[in-house]
Amino acid sequence: MTLNQLESKIQNAKELDFGDIFDKCIKLFKQVWLQGFLTILITVLLTVPFYLLFTFLLEAIGINVSDPTQLRDFGIENLISFYGTNALYNIPLSIITSFISLAMVAGFYRICKQKDLNESESENYFYFFKGEYFNKLLIMALIYTGIMTLSQMICMVPYIYTVVPLMYFAVIFAFNSEKSAEEIIKISFKIGNKKWLISFGTIFVTGLLGCLGVLACVIGILFTMSLMYLPVYTIYKEIVGFDGDDEIMKIGSEQH
Repeated sequence: MTLNQLESKIQNAKELDFGDIFDKCIKLFKQVWLQGFLTILITVLLTVPFYLLFTFLLEAIGINVSDPTQLRDFGIENLISFYGTNALYNIPLSIITSFISLAMVAGFYRICKQKDLNESESENYFYFFKGEYFNKLLIMALIYTGIMTLSQMICMVPYIYTVVPLMYFAVIFAFNSEKSAEEIIKISFKIGNKKWLISFGTIFVTGLLGCLGVLACVIGILFTMSLMYLPVYTIYKEIVGFDGDDEIMKIGSEQH
């Protein structure tokens, strides 16, 4: 699908119903909860060593990145200073973790499509850890980190808006990996801006539901957190669809 075709589909996108999108997310989650759990688990296992190493290096050079509970005064100025300072110190770590997360979540979306459309391909969680995708993922990780860092430095307010386009990075990349990083980012912001309200609403609600896993001895969140990744997949499918979809499949999907 060309860039112009993608932009045209997004521009002419139909109105989406919150209840319908939410219902489809729940149905898909029942199919992919195990794959979601494995995605979250692998992502944690890959990123934790970098977190520990980075923390050790900062402490070794005398930089102590504290947490908010260590603040003596929770005034606005102190909070802004805290988040701004931590954001700057954590830029290298954020780039690495964003890189890993984008690759893993894109792989998860690919598996979601396989389960959703009953495709017979094998599940490959590391599909996008190939050399051909390295530069694109790195550029997206840099942009992702840059936006997050800037948002933190001005007290998170813009992040509430940009979190939606950022959430689309992985799903656009998963199904349009032949596009350049710049084109993927452009399309992510187009669809995120076009469907911001329903995207934010469904991500927020599924995120809250995903957090309920904390009640199951905390570790349960690994089983439920992937639910919050499904709204952007569902919205992308409804608006853009997939190359090779026939009309019968689309009609059947809408009826369900």
